[in-house]
Amino acid sequence: MDATTRLPGRPRQFAIDEALDKAIVVFSERGYHAASISELKEAMGLTAGSLYKAFKDKKAIFLAAFDRYKQVRNALLDQEIGVGSDGRDKVFRMLRFYAEASHGESGRRGCLVVGTAIELAVYDAEAAERVGRSMARSEALFEHLIREGQADGSISKTIDAEATARLMLSVTQGLRVLGKTGPDRDRAFAVIDAAMKLLD
Repeated sequence: MDATTRLPGRPRQFAIDEALDKAIVVFSERGYHAASISELKEAMGLTAGSLYKAFKDKKAIFLAAFDRYKQVRNALLDQEIGVGSDGRDKVFRMLRFYAEASHGESGRRGCLVVGTAIELAVYDAEAAERVGRSMARSEALFEHLIREGQADGSISKTIDAEATARLMLSVTQGLRVLGKTGPDRDRAFAVIDAAMKLLD
């Protein structure tokens, strides 16, 4: 059932979005399999009746939470990149966006995309499609920004934009994995500084 379809007696969309934001925390911290329906119901603040009017099962909650997670994160990332001064600065801002999410409480909570890739993507086609789409978007964005920097002179024209974009994607996703162990901000940003030197 589509989480945006309004049914009689169903919570309004803003309430669903708020509930999904809470479900994201549960799934990010616990993983799909460890998160129980009762735990999700309590975290989301929905009655059992409201929960099952909105979502047919745990997987439906998870897929809707994943889509909500990407909607919010993509909007925040696009906003951050949008104020960059040139291609190089935009690449830095994108790396910084991931670094800031990879330490402290956010880091320990983890990334829903990375968690899904590890836990579900191998055997669940819907999860795999979402992970693949997310990774492809990030890699394509890195490549676009690198090429923009090569055009404006802020990034060396000698580097392979496609290969470097994939490397940057690997850096960001690796940071999210490392973040589960709680590295501090300075160590996360040391990785970003090293990655930026690859653009010279």
